[in-house]
Amino acid sequence: MNDAAAGRVLVVDDEPDLLTLYELTLLREGHSVETASTVAEALEALTQSTFRLVITDMRLPDGSGMDLLRWLDKQRRNEKAIVVTAFGSAENAVEALKVGAFDYLTKPVDLRQFRTVVASAMGRVAPTAAGAAPSRGGPLHRLAGRSSGMQQVRELVEKVARSMAPVLVHGESGTGKELVARGIHEVSARAAGPFVAVNCGAIPEALLEAEFFGYRKGAFTGATEDREGFFQAAAGGTLFLDEIGDLPLAMQSKLLRVIQERAVRPVGATAEQPTNVRLVSATHKDLAQEVAQGRFRQDLFYRLNVIRIPVPPLRERMEDLVLICDVLLERIANEAGVSPPPVLALAARERLASYAFPGNVRELENLLHRAVALSAGDEITPQDLGLPEQLVGRSLLDDEAEASLPPGAAAAAATHDESLPSDLARHLDEVERRILERALHQHGFNRTAAGARLGLSLRQMRYRMARLGISEGASGDEAGER
Repeated sequence: MNDAAAGRVLVVDDEPDLLTLYELTLLREGHSVETASTVAEALEALTQSTFRLVITDMRLPDGSGMDLLRWLDKQRRNEKAIVVTAFGSAENAVEALKVGAFDYLTKPVDLRQFRTVVASAMGRVAPTAAGAAPSRGGPLHRLAGRSSGMQQVRELVEKVARSMAPVLVHGESGTGKELVARGIHEVSARAAGPFVAVNCGAIPEALLEAEFFGYRKGAFTGATEDREGFFQAAAGGTLFLDEIGDLPLAMQSKLLRVIQERAVRPVGATAEQPTNVRLVSATHKDLAQEVAQGRFRQDLFYRLNVIRIPVPPLRERMEDLVLICDVLLERIANEAGVSPPPVLALAARERLASYAFPGNVRELENLLHRAVALSAGDEITPQDLGLPEQLVGRSLLDDEAEASLPPGAAAAAATHDESLPSDLARHLDEVERRILERALHQHGFNRTAAGARLGLSLRQMRYRMARLGISEGASGDEAGER
């Protein structure tokens, strides 16, 4: 074990056999260990010295592990704390995480799991990260805004990043829940590990177990080789379960067991494998209401909802609009190779401020993508936005969908929703991609000629090709384009 990962550990337990077992295990891992049997002894040790880690039993003769956690928090100490609770005491474990424990273990303690949790607390998972400044252009930078709601989000992100406590991010679609999850990962001790994002609602129910936990060769027809699941892929990092409310009840039960046992069993395997992931979930649903309706397990909700981060909708933080637009325009321009990035005219800002944005920041980003493509100069005008005055309170995507329907089809569509695309933005991108590729092929991949055929400038063609991932193909561009 390297010296950087070793450190001084205070172990607090009133059972001599367990105390000896913990001490020997930690000594073999290269740590320096001090022990205590009561809250009073532990506090005396803490007042006389500092430690990298405190491991404490929940039940002690003169108090509880919660007393130590509250003392550490009140004194603003830097020691991480791991709490050992009795089997089945989920309430104690969750309460400890809320107070500030890094993680918890349940009795009887599995030594393999004990070593894994200690290693994680000591920073062996990703020793480069905790407290590191977020990179420019990273998730925290993209969580733009000075409103009180966004300040609270950033404060919670930085606070929860220091522990292993499960986090539930709640907010409407398009508010940036995945950015919040990535922000937690970015400023945590796991930043050097993988970040695996999973859309729970996009996986067929029959494949959920195999996708989450992996499978062994021969486990079912088509399983021609061993394959890792999401939990294995996220080992040492963060697993983000987006739209957790869409998981069917049977899978919710399996997920709860993984959280409790910290182990997964691949489909077709006979033994479980220990897991080492930080779990962050997100949903736009009211999970408490889902529990009341019998659609979500109460015990799983209790485990996931240890720390809740509410992400406000854009309409409730319109004071952030200009700053968000600046951040988005800078990124959009960089991705499209446009420099300097275009700016919003005052009239365009006023037009945006009058719109309710039902699709939140995602809708604003789509709108600005289109505005950058349509703008003729370095300034985005209200005309580039394509937001008529009567659009206030309506979704831009709703109006684009209506405009794309043939005359008289809007009423029919209301009773035939199954004919509509399930993802309009992706559908429109595919339509645009096919048109651009056809024009490029017809003109030998000369972007100037293809753009002129479609009424687009070279700059607009470059942007659209970059956004849609269209390769330039044959080099038929005119010399003046380069």
